Amino acid sequence: MATICFDFGNTRLKYAVFEQGNLKEENVLENDDPSTIEKLLTSVAPEKTILSSVIAHNPAIEPVLAAHSQFHKLSYDSILPFTSPVGRPSSIGADRLALCAAAVNLFPGKNNLAIGLGTCITYNFINKKKEFIGGSISPGMDMRFRSLHTFTARLPLLKEEWNFPLMGYDTATNILSGVLLGMAKEIDGFIDAYGEKYGNYNVLLTGGNALYFVPHLKNRIFADPDLIFKGLYAISECN
Repeated sequence: MATICFDFGNTRLKYAVFEQGNLKEENVLENDDPSTIEKLLTSVAPEKTILSSVIAHNPAIEPVLAAHSQFHKLSYDSILPFTSPVGRPSSIGADRLALCAAAVNLFPGKNNLAIGLGTCITYNFINKKKEFIGGSISPGMDMRFRSLHTFTARLPLLKEEWNFPLMGYDTATNILSGVLLGMAKEIDGFIDAYGEKYGNYNVLLTGGNALYFVPHLKNRIFADPDLIFKGLYAISECN
């Protein structure tokens, strides 16, 4: 019995295939054309599908998904394994809902801070009562690199290189240190601030570059690049 979890983010359209609760495959879609989705569905023949989307995806894929599976589109109206006693719960992004579900599923009865590294960095705090009570959003890695290039006359557009010094010795290494180490210090700062307020709690870090940040963090964390998919699977089982 297979389930396909779709995660449509600002940068990539990703999917993962679960069989009996185990993640068997994950990949990136070329586009959100209905023919692309139908080809995948024909190949996998899933019983269930779930879609998390933070973009204006092609709406024509939804009837295709519904025709080939028990389809669920993630929103705040979904049955979730946590509550959200915040001001406007309907404004919570689908990706953040999935992260919260993963945290509650992996560490029930605990305070959890789930951090997602994507186009933006999201900080999502779920208390031991299974309540998502809020968090923060800040610019992600690519956004920081692009802003330095876009809003200056001469700074180059760089991509991540993980062998960088604390103290840069040229323009490129100065930018790498500022962006990557700056992100690590930001993450550590939030972890420390939450620790002062809530005491002991779990920190979960996810995103394509999550494992690369671990050596630059002073705090102990649980790093898993597949947390969103695991949260989506947990929500699919609830719905």
